[in-house]
Amino acid sequence: MKEKLIQFMQGRYGIDTLNNHALFFVITLFILNIFFNNRIIMLLGYLIWLLVIYRMFSRQTYKRYQENEKYLKAITPVQQFFNLQKKRFSDRSHKYYRCPSCKQMVRLPKGKGKIIVTCPSCHQKFEKRT
Repeated sequence: MKEKLIQFMQGRYGIDTLNNHALFFVITLFILNIFFNNRIIMLLGYLIWLLVIYRMFSRQTYKRYQENEKYLKAITPVQQFFNLQKKRFSDRSHKYYRCPSCKQMVRLPKGKGKIIVTCPSCHQKFEKRT
């Protein structure tokens, strides 16, 4: 039985980040549907679920790979923003600034007043208030 499943899945795309996020969204829609009992939410959930199944069993791996790459390219700035916010919240004894010339993130200790900062990447000097 296991060998038949492995043989069936050979050459098929499988699961990627886009599928994982879409499945999470489908589960969220189904949970919302429990509370609101809306047919549109249920229909949207089933349509996305069918799309995930189609992508998972697709033999056009290159197209699915390109779709996933576009999705990752779109979602990466959002993930970076939330990771930075999480980092800033956990490290409240420092402030984070960007260098005006090279846009490198610089971490400065809080409570030092107005200081002159030298960027570690481009060595540009700029003044910031901490």
